Amino acid sequence: MAEIQLETERLLLRMWKNEDFEPYALMCADPDIMRYLGGKTFDRLEAWRHMAFHVGHWQLLGYGHWAVEEKASGEFVGRVGFLNPQGWPGFEIGWTLGRQFWGKGYASEAARRALKYAFEELDKGHVISLIHPDNNNSIRVAERLGERLEGKTELMGHDVLIYGIDRP
Repeated sequence: MAEIQLETERLLLRMWKNEDFEPYALMCADPDIMRYLGGKTFDRLEAWRHMAFHVGHWQLLGYGHWAVEEKASGEFVGRVGFLNPQGWPGFEIGWTLGRQFWGKGYASEAARRALKYAFEELDKGHVISLIHPDNNNSIRVAERLGERLEGKTELMGHDVLIYGIDRP
């Protein structure tokens, strides 16, 4: 599988590296980050399995979540990209960033670049985001991307909003 890497002005969206595990595990152990992602933190084993899930998604489907790196510092920022495993409601773009990177516009910047890739390179006609109803920050990111509320569904025992956007 070819490694797909994208860039923005401030960020690098790249394949996962083993060195990403420590900052990813810290991110997954943060209750403020995980409260809208199933509502529970991950221990180190769960974080490892989740990171491996993202790597495997790329291997099996040819797309997935990128590890996001801040160009200026080389720091791991979080993850942004696509999910569509078996049983998923549709081709989803999502984002999760370390708390120290909130409020900098990084989620919108990275997701905007990934969305362009979905439409232009993956030839997707429609992309959704599944967002916890109380996650106002993610709702704002979705709206900045041009997504609009399309409905609601249940995913893994949790109610989520479906935001979506058609290819321009």
